[in-house]
Amino acid sequence: MAKQRASVKDVAQRAGVSVGTVSNVLNRPETVTERTRQRVETAMADLNFMRNASARQLRAGVSTTVGAILTDLGNPFYTEIARGIEDRLAVDGHALMVCSTDEDPQREARFVRQFAEQGVRGILVTPMVSTPDRLRELATFGIPSVLIDSRSDTHASVGGDHVGGGRLALEHLLAQGHRHIVFLNADKHLQQSRHRLRGAVEAITAAGLDPGTVLQVVNLSQPTASEGEQALIKLLEGPEPRPTALFCINDIVALGVIRGLRTRGLRIPQDVAVVGYDDLYWASELMTPLTSVRQPMRQIGWAAADLLLRDPLGATHTVFPPELIVRKSSDYQRPAD
Repeated sequence: MAKQRASVKDVAQRAGVSVGTVSNVLNRPETVTERTRQRVETAMADLNFMRNASARQLRAGVSTTVGAILTDLGNPFYTEIARGIEDRLAVDGHALMVCSTDEDPQREARFVRQFAEQGVRGILVTPMVSTPDRLRELATFGIPSVLIDSRSDTHASVGGDHVGGGRLALEHLLAQGHRHIVFLNADKHLQQSRHRLRGAVEAITAAGLDPGTVLQVVNLSQPTASEGEQALIKLLEGPEPRPTALFCINDIVALGVIRGLRTRGLRIPQDVAVVGYDDLYWASELMTPLTSVRQPMRQIGWAAADLLLRDPLGATHTVFPPELIVRKSSDYQRPAD
């Protein structure tokens, strides 16, 4: 059976002082004599007293807790972002509550409501289509928010340059001689998917080539390794010529593609080159190290938390430029056909 938590009244009784004196020791110790303060602190130690931060925040009207609603904490990309958020909040003595939406609008709505009921200082969220309307409603209750891994003209947001990232990936593959490239994309309604595709098309057009001839787009139901592998199998078994390169919406999809290529005896990158996105910590440790478009995940999380604490009410947008990290999975100059 759990031990009952000691109250301020219990401490006062143990120390032989008033409840107000205990409150002063907790909140305004300079107003209490040294002898009385020591007596109260001894009583607190004897009773293993722990102050109720929630009640204190309600009285003060200022919370030291921030909520983060991310897409999927099982994905290392979001785990790294959460760590960046946590590190920034810790600087100001704030705590983080975090959860995953799994891209379920009802689940997101429930978490938004629960965080609001908890009286959090603000909310950080990787958005879906319906998210901005939900956050505007929150703002009417004085709860600010910042979008993560997204861009908004009307809402504070922090993210990477996804158009630039898609451009970098395709410029690299085109320079390696590839002219039959497949982009394994996520949901076409996601901003990241649209922007990376736009960057890829821009790179092909800038090279004087026809995007409709060079690039085939396959939208996955989920950006997972198993979905990536299944999409690869369909491409290899389909009537179209085999692609010479695959650009994947993230490193996890690329992992499934690499697995599928290996089980079918295809060489990477000589037969098929692979490029991922995010540059997760294990990308360089694979048997065939993965070329990937790097995003500074912790920096994105840090910047989002910093913006929330400093100036969440404006439409400030912080953009982190991508960086292409070339490794063995695509580092091969394809002979001219």
